[in-house]
Amino acid sequence: MLEIKDLHAGVADKDILKGINISVKAGEVHAIMGPNGSGKSTLASVITGKEEFEVTKGELLFEGEDISELDPEERAHKGLFLSFQYPVEIPGVSVTNFIKTAINENRKAKGLEDMPASEMLKMIKEKADLLEIDRKFLSRSLNESFSGGEKKRNEIFQMAMLEPKLAILDETDSGLDIDALKIVANGVNKLKSKDNAVIVITHYQRLLDYIVPDYVHVLLNGKIVKSGTKELAYELEERGYDWIKEEVKLA
Repeated sequence: MLEIKDLHAGVADKDILKGINISVKAGEVHAIMGPNGSGKSTLASVITGKEEFEVTKGELLFEGEDISELDPEERAHKGLFLSFQYPVEIPGVSVTNFIKTAINENRKAKGLEDMPASEMLKMIKEKADLLEIDRKFLSRSLNESFSGGEKKRNEIFQMAMLEPKLAILDETDSGLDIDALKIVANGVNKLKSKDNAVIVITHYQRLLDYIVPDYVHVLLNGKIVKSGTKELAYELEERGYDWIKEEVKLA
């Protein structure tokens, strides 16, 4: 589904990603971990097309197609989704209106008519129930005066409604207490299927207790320096990153 080969990227002549290689298949969950400043959020931004980052070398393939020149909305239409670490507030635009617009733009890109209102309302109700979201929440302005947990749950609600092929969760666990974390993780787990894939970017192993990854990758100074199973996440929790830095130095 996603194939990244020797990807180099940066911003304003500063190299941040220095040769990323990763392959994500349908049905898989990949976790990307690493200390601050290692390039995790940059990788998410480059995959989804944030304009200030420039790809200088390598391949970025989504379902076999080179997407490195596509605009963010074109990538979204193809089935990419990014859950933001810091979701922005949009006063005056309700959660429901925002999601209706996003879904219909996706449909328009595929040459489809707008989703009928009755179908849209039925879907909103089903997904809100799935994620234990109060209906009143849906009429509020997007992210305005939302708690950290509400913002993150809203991101997962958008993911549920848009049904992306590949969802990237950029530090969805940051700022969440354990109850909010469980609700968000439970939502992600309910949405996982053999036809979609998830990349989870996180500092901490605790999220991976609830969203269990098939693979864990350690990003350090713009490179994936170690990959393994969930056990690698436990080892990082216990030992930190210094031992990996030493390993990289010795290699």
